[in-house]
Amino acid sequence: TLLSTLVIILLFHHRHPSGCENSAEVKRKWKAFLLVTGAKHSAQGDLENQNVIRIMFLFISSLFLLVDLVSADPPSISHHLILLKICSYPPVHLFSSLCLAEHLKKPLEDYMALFPSVRILRTKKREGLIRTRMLGASAATGDVITFLDSHCEANVNWLPPLLDRIARNRKTIVCPMIDVIDHDDFRYETQAGDAMRGAFDWEMYYKRIPIPPELQKADPSDPFESPVMAGGLFAVDRKWFWELGGYDPGLEIWGGEQYEISFKVWMCGGRMEDIPCSRVGHIYRKYVPYKVPAGVSLARNLKRVAEVWMDEYAEHIYQRRPEYRHLSAGDVAAQKKLRSSLNCKSFKWFMTKIAWDLPQFYPPVEPPAAAWGEIRNVGTGLCADTKHGALGSPLRLESCIRGRGEAAWNNMQVFTFTWREDIRPGDPQHTKKFCFDAVSHTSPVTLYDCHSMKGNQLWKYRK
Repeated sequence: TLLSTLVIILLFHHRHPSGCENSAEVKRKWKAFLLVTGAKHSAQGDLENQNVIRIMFLFISSLFLLVDLVSADPPSISHHLILLKICSYPPVHLFSSLCLAEHLKKPLEDYMALFPSVRILRTKKREGLIRTRMLGASAATGDVITFLDSHCEANVNWLPPLLDRIARNRKTIVCPMIDVIDHDDFRYETQAGDAMRGAFDWEMYYKRIPIPPELQKADPSDPFESPVMAGGLFAVDRKWFWELGGYDPGLEIWGGEQYEISFKVWMCGGRMEDIPCSRVGHIYRKYVPYKVPAGVSLARNLKRVAEVWMDEYAEHIYQRRPEYRHLSAGDVAAQKKLRSSLNCKSFKWFMTKIAWDLPQFYPPVEPPAAAWGEIRNVGTGLCADTKHGALGSPLRLESCIRGRGEAAWNNMQVFTFTWREDIRPGDPQHTKKFCFDAVSHTSPVTLYDCHSMKGNQLWKYRK
């Protein structure tokens, strides 16, 4: 295994790493894929000159994480790798000085010498995911750049379906379908709902919503439009990426960049699609294996995106996050000038023409709640109570406490029946983000993260 504090940039040129081009396993996988999919999606144009930028931080990788992009592609597509090593990280867990780790010096260079097209670059200080991606994009020379997280594995034939759409329209940003690799045992499965459109709520949390009937295709493997990307995995024409200004250099470490690039491409003359024929597995980690430097704020990134791109709709965020109002977003003059020079459309246009289905799930102005108060069993006189209600545990009935302490009642026995027809702890102004959930009419009611997709969390009130 290789303990990596690296940024790995894989540049597609005309040579496989030594020994891969004749791999029986590669040929077996590729042949099996062809038998399954046939040749429906034939790529248009020259797709050989590609760049893949892959960010890695404190990720213990076996050899497959370095060569999976080779083994998962057709033999006609080959790779060139550039590794960027990031220095100056603070101590993390058992490592006192990651930049001085000996296995990241000559042993790493000796190992990578086995790959004829690899070169290693080193940064002098911590740059964070966003700026490191910009460094990788600056080093890329191919026609197409593909960004991937480190904690993922490309599936067979993941790349040609992405390149096909860019070859047809160079102003299209394309995203693979992101499957789930289990953090503990590496089980591989699709996300719940599989193909869905990317969206957000008005606290700027990323969400997924169903594809509306108007946009559903006869063939579910066909590409479909998505308002917002998840952020970690996408491909873009290199020149178009730089015409859009790349990422805002004022964004720090990570967070908010997926909204910036999504709003930017749609509002400034491009488009974005999700590609069901391209599958990449992603490990959703249980914890973040690094510390964010003091003074770095995700909220600052989100406000910066809101101030530059969201126009009057930013107010809906500030109403839900009042602490954002007086938070400094830094100097955004250059970004606003870029938006003006690109003749970008308004955010109202984006919400009306592109994300027109988002408000039915996440309206900018919340409709009033249907009801709120205590939930009392008229037979026993007991009330639903969240005092011991850990997520996933059955909801309990306790003695009703209304009138015996308003604060305790508000905290434990007040619930809101929302316009979404779900039930959440708290009054309408202070609802929690978890909901009553039941898998059947006879199963216990539990508290679970609200998903706003009805199903197990749909409740009907009959007077």
